Amino acid sequence: MTQHTPNDDGAADGKSGTTHFGFRDVPTGDKQKLVAEVFSSVASKYDLMNDLMSMGVHRVWKRYFVATAQVRRGDRVLDLAGGTGDIALLLRDRVGETGSIVLGDINGAMLRVGRDRMTDMGKVAGFEYVQMNAEKLPFPDASFDLVTIAFGLRNVTDKDAALREMQRVLKVGGQARVLEFSEVKADWFKPIYDFHSFKVLPRLGKLFAGDSDSYQYLAESIRKHPTQEPLKAMMADAGFARCDYRNLSGGIVAIHTGYKA
Repeated sequence: MTQHTPNDDGAADGKSGTTHFGFRDVPTGDKQKLVAEVFSSVASKYDLMNDLMSMGVHRVWKRYFVATAQVRRGDRVLDLAGGTGDIALLLRDRVGETGSIVLGDINGAMLRVGRDRMTDMGKVAGFEYVQMNAEKLPFPDASFDLVTIAFGLRNVTDKDAALREMQRVLKVGGQARVLEFSEVKADWFKPIYDFHSFKVLPRLGKLFAGDSDSYQYLAESIRKHPTQEPLKAMMADAGFARCDYRNLSGGIVAIHTGYKA
């Protein structure tokens, strides 16, 4: 597993002040460490908790996310916030034996879970594992045909910097795809969703992962993340062309897409 050391403050160069960590305001330089503690805590139970939290629907979202991606056999793909390897594993069949996938994550514990999972499944060829900060990617310009990030952008301190980096490392004509929790559209469903997020998830976390605080943070981080239209505008500002999004499950999640012009 290759390691790239990010900036010590975890933010874009020269950036200071405060940012949100869930519903709390924290010094910008502290967020990366706090997020790292969350994912180091939940890494071993991450897949189980995803199944419990979404009743397995996250697997459908991820399969659709990959199935509709612009990717061909032989392509080189970067999967950011790759964690336990769900997206990378689905992409492997799309790029074939001649393609390659870089599975990147800022959290070493999550990355090790993904690498060990692939090894246990005998999926070794075509994968590379790199510990990296999405705000400062350790790759030359125009290195990838596709860049994906699933359920990771909301945890990045400087989202604008991460989007600019995704655009930079794409080849001309390449596609970036973001799968992320977004804003529920049906008013009748919002109180049910809030109850599930703030009452059920922390209790599931305590019961199955021995950690309610991390899942309280995850629920809060979803509410602080830019919703559909603001994120679309952020991608356009980062230099992507033909930016668009598709809501899944009534807006619980959305797939955002942009291209390198």
